[in-house]
Amino acid sequence: MQAADRAFARPAHRGWAALIAVVILAVLGTFAVLGVRPPAARPATAPAGEFSSARAFTHVEALAANGPHVAGSAANDTAREHIVSTLRGLGLDAQVQDTVSVQGHQLSASAGGIGLARVRNVVAVLPGTASTGRIFLVAHYDSAQTGPGGNDDAAGTSAILETVRALTSGPRPRNDVVLVLTDAEEACLCGAKAFVDQHPLARDGGVVLNLEARGSSGPAIMFETAADNAGLVGVYAGVPHPVGTSFAVEIYRLLPNNTDFTAFREVGFTGLNSAYIDGAAVYHTPLDTPSAMDQRSLQHHGESLLALTRELGGRDLPALRSDGDATYFPLLGTLVRYPGALNWPLAALALAVVLALAWLARRRGLITAPRQAVAFGLALVPLLAAPVLAQLFWALIKTIRPGYAELPIDPYRPWWYRMAALAVVALVTFTWYALLRRRLGPAALAIAGLAWLAVLGLVLAALAPGGSYLTALPALAGAATALAALLTPRRFAVGWVTLGAAVAVLVLAPTVVLFFPAMGMNLAAAATFLAVLLALAILPVVDLLHPEADGQRGLDTLRARRRGALPALAAGVAVLAFTATGLAVDRFDREHPEPTHLMYALDADTGQARWLSESPAPADWTTQYVSGKPAPVTDLLPAFGDEALLSGPAEAAALPAPLLTTTSDTIADGLRTVRVHLTPQRPSRLITMHVGSTATVTAATIGGREVATDQVAGGAWGFGFVFHAPPAEGIDVTLTVRTDEKLKLRVMDASDGLSGLPGFRPRPADVGIVGSHSSEMLAVAKTYEI
Repeated sequence: MQAADRAFARPAHRGWAALIAVVILAVLGTFAVLGVRPPAARPATAPAGEFSSARAFTHVEALAANGPHVAGSAANDTAREHIVSTLRGLGLDAQVQDTVSVQGHQLSASAGGIGLARVRNVVAVLPGTASTGRIFLVAHYDSAQTGPGGNDDAAGTSAILETVRALTSGPRPRNDVVLVLTDAEEACLCGAKAFVDQHPLARDGGVVLNLEARGSSGPAIMFETAADNAGLVGVYAGVPHPVGTSFAVEIYRLLPNNTDFTAFREVGFTGLNSAYIDGAAVYHTPLDTPSAMDQRSLQHHGESLLALTRELGGRDLPALRSDGDATYFPLLGTLVRYPGALNWPLAALALAVVLALAWLARRRGLITAPRQAVAFGLALVPLLAAPVLAQLFWALIKTIRPGYAELPIDPYRPWWYRMAALAVVALVTFTWYALLRRRLGPAALAIAGLAWLAVLGLVLAALAPGGSYLTALPALAGAATALAALLTPRRFAVGWVTLGAAVAVLVLAPTVVLFFPAMGMNLAAAATFLAVLLALAILPVVDLLHPEADGQRGLDTLRARRRGALPALAAGVAVLAFTATGLAVDRFDREHPEPTHLMYALDADTGQARWLSESPAPADWTTQYVSGKPAPVTDLLPAFGDEALLSGPAEAAALPAPLLTTTSDTIADGLRTVRVHLTPQRPSRLITMHVGSTATVTAATIGGREVATDQVAGGAWGFGFVFHAPPAEGIDVTLTVRTDEKLKLRVMDASDGLSGLPGFRPRPADVGIVGSHSSEMLAVAKTYEI
């Protein structure tokens, strides 16, 4: 028997068998992907007790009507008034929590100091009839300074307003429902922190359902949970159209990202965090308008929230506590789940069944030990090469279209590029398989692929247990069905291997589709690695695309090899076709402008000004302002820490610096206590202060809040803070320092918008603004000595 004949399935009518198997997998894959699409939007005429995206959308339009509404702005006041009036119109006693909050998590705009903010959260309670605990519905109503927040997070806020309307239209739930619409999430997550630290309703904890958006479309994915989530996941599995995977939870736990949910989780709340994330090119940009929203995503957000709130509203909440996490994944519109305790047994069983398959295949003469060892080693080639090539592919695309470098996640229309990345996986896998099939045999290659899936299942069970199912279940199904193909009559073999491949498609295809927008084309290797796992799991079906060896040599063998190369050739053509289409379709224009980053900084000490940009590859428009190599600007703007920025000279504008007034200065026990009042002299989004590095700050109180003093800016500056949404009357600061020298204090305030500055030329229609927390910032800094 030739190596190429050593396959699990050798049908008499190979062409028909291949066609049927591929069609079955394609149909199943289509339904699997459709299972994670958002539901249809509901009209305003939907029954009062149901969620209607059309009704919720009226709130989206109201919240985003005045453009960007950053914390502390007049536009944000208007947004808050709309929320309060809506809730009071529903009969709820909506209150505003007005306070100062400290947040330890660092964002790019406060890299050089601790973050604080004056926040004004909207809080209301829908009392339960016999409450066993509290359910908290959370979203933030402020926006980034660069966009109106039509999706982020008017979607979450509007979904909550429509949900509470539906709840008040019928019988009240058993449990209390607390609405927390937070402020200053974009600035420093300070609104959520203020609520959990200071509000009496937070004392006893509860279940948090947080809503976010990091794009404009796609399903509302339940991507984060608190620890010991099995009970809540069981409830979530019962909502309409559940979309979530425990692998996403594991990945998110490893990332440095934070949302309002973080503040609740860190103090012991349990709960679920959901967001829709596709269409991320509009994220935090002026394009994040209501018109950019796919209302199906809003419907999914609200439909899930309403169903969860009603179900949790009738439960005995303490009984939902569990001792472990669930493993779960989407399947044809449902959520498959099982206890996380089964991850290790399933992964071990998968490896055992793969080993049993290898033993039987060797007994049947389909493999030899040396060939199997070589196949196992060479299976690393597609596992490593395909993700690397996909990442290099995107690097090449960014070279062709440099503006993509400014998009942190995805281009405006990423689907053609995603298809090209998947075609790269197919090209690598098909080429690898065609080159080795005749030398090592189909069975050896298939077993090698399943073996790697089983091994990865064990690795994931140890490092990211919620992701173990991704490889353990396909390996188990593939090995078990291959065993069945060997142990049952030959006529059933194609059916068995197709069944094994079908399990892999159903398990892996939705995750591949979800991970492309989650990680973006800038991390194309992540989703393509999952696609390689799928490709390895379906190798027995891939083999049907290759001609069976007939024992002859010469011309027939050459023809067979040419036919075997056709899948790889088709994949290569697909890479080129999808890439060309992507470049042709996704061009920068008025509706999809090339993003650019620019800010302005004035040093009031010297009277000199600089244009600054964080662009990794500045566009032509940006290069008229900045040049050279990026360098830290710590001395000028300590709040930016060691962030390196491009710079260029700018004409100084007549702008006042923040005013620093000393109110007291005393020395006791070798420590100097200085009290100052810091007042912005113009409308400002934030104000900062940094202490010269020669002084050691041992204690600090800012705006009435004690803060830690271990965060320093670097360079000539030490401890500092960034205070968001400062009141016009300013803030009080008390510093206890150890120094024998004059105390140097560097203060800065920042507003938004560069129009009207000398030397600034408006952007052309096809040039836009990057969604960065420092985009369009206008900063004025001054040093004081005390």
